Amino acid sequence: MKASPLEQKELLRLQAADIKVVQLTHQTTALPEIAVLKTLGTSLDATKMTLAARSGERDDVRTELRRIESDVEVVEKRIQRDTERAQATSSVKDVQAFELELTALRKRLLDLEEIEIAVMERLEEHDASVATVETERDALLAQITETEGLRNDKLVDVHRQLGELVRDRETVAASIPPELSALYEKRRITGHGNAAALLRARTCSGCTMTLTGSDLADVRQAPVDEVVFCPDCGAILVRTEESGI
Repeated sequence: MKASPLEQKELLRLQAADIKVVQLTHQTTALPEIAVLKTLGTSLDATKMTLAARSGERDDVRTELRRIESDVEVVEKRIQRDTERAQATSSVKDVQAFELELTALRKRLLDLEEIEIAVMERLEEHDASVATVETERDALLAQITETEGLRNDKLVDVHRQLGELVRDRETVAASIPPELSALYEKRRITGHGNAAALLRARTCSGCTMTLTGSDLADVRQAPVDEVVFCPDCGAILVRTEESGI
């Protein structure tokens, strides 16, 4: 294929643009904030699990406290009822019976109140434990929000650069003859992105292999408007005054 030296040099600009596009595209998935968010997300999941477990334990204690409070209320009502009955009766035998029952009820009430205090203390401990985990969760959520903001700002900038670069690439591509452009695109696919390379000091900048022997002789003998290829990586070799041939 024939192409002027100037047209071939344009391939280097196209290649540089394509490399930059790949690099910027990679950045969209390799920003440090993305890794940080993954770590924070793992920590948040673990914290939520801990919070759920501790909240469940606290709820169990709350249920226990409600049951004890209900028992206390029942005993208090019975004490009030028996006290009123003892005061209302004139029977000594009934009064004695009520007093025996009231003594037992008061002891039961005292025992329940001691249990109630112990359970309330346990509830305070569980409340504090839950509050600690909630603080950790809120701190993680704040970090995630801040990191997401940083990530989004960087993504906006990267996408802006990509947009500008794609427009510049289209301009360069439009200046290259269709046949040469098609060859470049074909080489870009087969070469996994390496389509055109500068030959500098007899070395291909695409694969860093130095031309010697018959390969170097073939390139030397090729007309300047002849499209030549690197014998190692297959990239279009662009010859300039730096080629050393």
